[in-house]
Amino acid sequence: MSSRPFPFLIAAAVFLLDRLTKWIIQTNVGAFDTHHVIPGFFNIVHAENPGVAFGLFADSTGPWRGFFLIGLSATVMIFISAMLLKPSRGPAENFVRAGLGLVLGGAVGNLFDRIANGTVTDFVEVYLGQHYFPAFNVADSAITIGAGFLLLDMWLSRSKKVEVGQPNVP
Repeated sequence: MSSRPFPFLIAAAVFLLDRLTKWIIQTNVGAFDTHHVIPGFFNIVHAENPGVAFGLFADSTGPWRGFFLIGLSATVMIFISAMLLKPSRGPAENFVRAGLGLVLGGAVGNLFDRIANGTVTDFVEVYLGQHYFPAFNVADSAITIGAGFLLLDMWLSRSKKVEVGQPNVP
């Protein structure tokens, strides 16, 4: 199988899982309800985030907020898609392509919400005592994991260059 469709299949799987989980939350959990799954650590909530990840820009009420957020997401998606449409340079690149597929799928999931609802549905809440991490969703998780893959690849690639004796140039 060609590696070209691989990241797009990952993106489609992320999008479908994101839509399914958000639909379950929207139809079964009331707005601002909290269901304690692991007391003191993990809740299922129903939050509608008008901002970006972790509630950034949520309080912004300017008329350009939606346009900016949708435009930024669309630009990122086009850039990633263009990168993924280029032929793979071998199996070593599949880790990077998987990371880009995760980021693309998450971006599509959140963009769909933003266009359809004007907000993004978040539902996973992790906390320890009084310290809460902002609520997030499957798309946010995929974007974070994909970015982690990309950073890990950059770190491993740099380590290999140093081991081979190539200059360590930033």
